[in-house]
Amino acid sequence: MSEVAGAGRHRLLLTVAAVAVAFAAIDTYVVVLALPDMMAGVGLSVEQLQRAAPIVSGFLLGYVAILPLIGRIADLRGPVPVLIGSLVVFSFGSLLTSVSVDLTSMVIGRFLQGVGGGGLVPATMAIVGLLYPADRRGLPLGVVSAVQEIGSVLGPLYGAIVLAMATWPAIFVINLLVGLVLAAIVRLVGLTGLETAADAAGRGGRAATVSRPRHFPDVIGALALAVMVVAGVLTFVQPDQVKRDLTWGQMFIPLLTGGSRWMTPVGATTIGAAVVLVMWCSLWRHPLVDLRGWVRSLVAADLRGAALLALALAGVVLAFATAYPQIAVFAPQGWWYLAGAVVAVVLLVLHLHTASTPVIPRGLLRARPAWGAVLVSFLVGFALIAALVDLPLFARTTIYPDSQLEAALVLLRFLVAVPIGAVLGGWLLRAFGAATIAFAGLACAGLGFASMTFWGPHTLGQWWATLPLLLGGLGFGAALAPVNAAMLGSTDRSNHGLASSLVVVARMVGMLVGISVLTTIGLRRLYAARNTHPHWSLDHLAILQEHSVFAGAAVAAGLAAVVALGVLRDAGTRSVDLGETLRSVG
Repeated sequence: MSEVAGAGRHRLLLTVAAVAVAFAAIDTYVVVLALPDMMAGVGLSVEQLQRAAPIVSGFLLGYVAILPLIGRIADLRGPVPVLIGSLVVFSFGSLLTSVSVDLTSMVIGRFLQGVGGGGLVPATMAIVGLLYPADRRGLPLGVVSAVQEIGSVLGPLYGAIVLAMATWPAIFVINLLVGLVLAAIVRLVGLTGLETAADAAGRGGRAATVSRPRHFPDVIGALALAVMVVAGVLTFVQPDQVKRDLTWGQMFIPLLTGGSRWMTPVGATTIGAAVVLVMWCSLWRHPLVDLRGWVRSLVAADLRGAALLALALAGVVLAFATAYPQIAVFAPQGWWYLAGAVVAVVLLVLHLHTASTPVIPRGLLRARPAWGAVLVSFLVGFALIAALVDLPLFARTTIYPDSQLEAALVLLRFLVAVPIGAVLGGWLLRAFGAATIAFAGLACAGLGFASMTFWGPHTLGQWWATLPLLLGGLGFGAALAPVNAAMLGSTDRSNHGLASSLVVVARMVGMLVGISVLTTIGLRRLYAARNTHPHWSLDHLAILQEHSVFAGAAVAAGLAAVVALGVLRDAGTRSVDLGETLRSVG
């Protein structure tokens, strides 16, 4: 009976984790719709769009650069503590973003949201790795991949609903509340918890429950946290009714002439409460936050190597995120970012050869399916970004020039098929190998993009235009679970959190590189056609540009299919040989 109850708790834990991943994914896309209002909230006009780029790239930087470190900590501490910690960081970032009155605070809040949202993915994937053997891992991986992609479908719709009823801070207040509720549920469900990967591996890879001693709640730590949050919100918001009060208004008067809001009594209270919280959690035996344990985990996870890896990834992110595609793939300063990334990579390679416990264990990507999964994921991201960005642009260029909603609905035809394909790809892993499914899915995606290169000005008004959209979405979705399963099946169970994070990082970096490269190629073709055919209309030239982007995405998807067929064929995703399974299917 206890085993049945434990299995039920584990399923509930995985369900809550999947919901958290979906909600964080929604936040990634909802900001695009709310960006103009957020810019106005920090004093930026629409003409200053380039200055607002860090609002988006800050989230992406936190998501990508810190992800491998979080994945490694998930392997050391277990996925449940990392899941809770990621939700708390995501919630705190949402709070900071919602009360921001300047660009710096908003970017920091978005960065923390990225750190927390990114940490949910490897923790959830590690839970799947602990709960399911290799031959039963496909479907849950497909479900997790599906809910991650659902964010792209629900994000714009969710943002439109919230903005129709409230202002943009409401989006992040909801994030705060949902994040804290999910963290509390995970804490309650995970009281008996999953064992760390090392303990589970010692029992033949099966997850088990362990009893933990109960302690009195940390009242002082909770009080310091409450004071810090309340005072911090007042420091940022400074409500007019309180500020104008003769007594309470003195809390907002700087202690020093010309001092910032942090030099006011309420700001100083925030800083003091934060210092008390950190000191208390560092010294008390059973604090609200196990700060000493997290520090030990950071050291054990190779903080120096993680910092070098984060710098390398940050250099790549900033190089492409700050680019002006209409001019070149990189902005002038982008080359400096790339140079810094190269230096960080060189130092990281040297460090990995000398460190006793490096952040990326030696031999982690030695197996062909392991490094192959990273490469395929990069190419998937490179091609996928063309759909996310250029499908709505094509719709606005052709039949929906005055309707952003109709253009978004065109993209929705593609996106709605992605989670369906993700579940389908996971289910097919029971019968086919990862290489076969990934090849078929990516080949379908390539065919979908190739057919889009023949679209004309009125094609989207035809019913059959939906077919390549659905084909492309299903194809990309079907490839997600096999790629993740290939990585997990080719790496040690104790490294599943880190391995999963590398797959996600590769796809995100591929999206960054893809949007810059494909947009630059498309614009170059537009400029060349304009010089050759000066009588062509702007709409005709824009369609030609989008065709170039779709063609580049088709090539990337086709290349990903070929690579997947070659490098994923030996992935240990099933207990039965691929050839024998294919013969049994018929």
